[in-house]
Amino acid sequence: MNKEIFKEFDGYSKVVEERDYSRKYGLDYSAPKDSADSFIQRLHPKRLNLRVSEIIPETPMAKTLRLVSPDRCLPPFLAGQYVALFLEVNGIRTSRPYSLSSPPNQTGYYDLTVRRVEGGLVSNYLLDDLKRGGFLQSSGPEGHFYFNPLFHDRTMVLLAGGSGITPFMSMIREVVECGLDREIFLFYGNRNLQEAIFHNTLQDLSGRFTNFYYVPVIEDPPEGYRGQTGLISGTLIKNTLGRLANKTFYLCGPQAMYDYCSSELEGLEIPRRKIRKEVYGPPNDITRAPNWPVEISREQRFQITIKGRESIEVKAVEPLAASLEKREILLPTICRSGECSQCRVKILSGKVYQPAGALVRRSDRRFGYVHACVSYPLEDLEIMV
Repeated sequence: MNKEIFKEFDGYSKVVEERDYSRKYGLDYSAPKDSADSFIQRLHPKRLNLRVSEIIPETPMAKTLRLVSPDRCLPPFLAGQYVALFLEVNGIRTSRPYSLSSPPNQTGYYDLTVRRVEGGLVSNYLLDDLKRGGFLQSSGPEGHFYFNPLFHDRTMVLLAGGSGITPFMSMIREVVECGLDREIFLFYGNRNLQEAIFHNTLQDLSGRFTNFYYVPVIEDPPEGYRGQTGLISGTLIKNTLGRLANKTFYLCGPQAMYDYCSSELEGLEIPRRKIRKEVYGPPNDITRAPNWPVEISREQRFQITIKGRESIEVKAVEPLAASLEKREILLPTICRSGECSQCRVKILSGKVYQPAGALVRRSDRRFGYVHACVSYPLEDLEIMV
């Protein structure tokens, strides 16, 4: 557009007069040139420095880390999102995603609830070695597992297993603390009551708020237990909810729970568009995943050649990203569940196995890219990172 045309706009001369006045007296009301970038960084930072202000015991196997920012306000998030922690443990630089269990209506701190994983490199460090006053670095909030008022029903049915309760805790706290017009049914499965994170808090909230219903489901109940036992079955869901229409279902938990509950919801004829699943990391035993080749054993190893770099030996049952980290070859990683695509690498030769749920884009599949966090070698590979 010809700049001269602005002179014909109403008020042009007044704006020029005000600009000249400001320049004369040293006043400048124009926006800083970097204002957009700095504003975006406040909302979507690549890295956050966090200090552990409190460590809250939850169960014999789980603790909540309350994290504050020593140098800035914490960016907002949606209930159900996660942050990835970046840390070095035993000489291995790695990352792990943890859902935020605190509600988004306050931004003074983030709560990350960590449950011990048997042999877990990061969970054992966070639970055993990290102390109050210690520092961590994380990503900004990430993820797509949250309530969307445009597409999701007012009634939320939450199916949780083990530490899968953490994103739901954030959702529940937001609804009851902010008085939101939503109804929540929570089915929470655990092996025993001692492993049920937030059990007492959930019972208390269920007793105080009429729009929140808590149904713990225990596989190995104590003697005399009168609650629901076994697994989160379709029969239990149907008997508790009655009508299944106008409800959105959310699942978060280990892979075995996903497989079982997905089948139960299918038996109830719940449309797929009404089911939301949180990504939950690679399986603990990839050899038990559907279509894993039976000829590839847990002990098998392969050679991985990184183009332009060295060759390394890796385990067949270990994700490529984890194998590379142990050799100090670092990839960008956030979700570690095959969703965010940050860790993608190109397979130049050889084959890999990826479990169901790895959200590889069609264009990446076409050109040979895979998500290294959920890709397992099935033979010798050459890759490009």
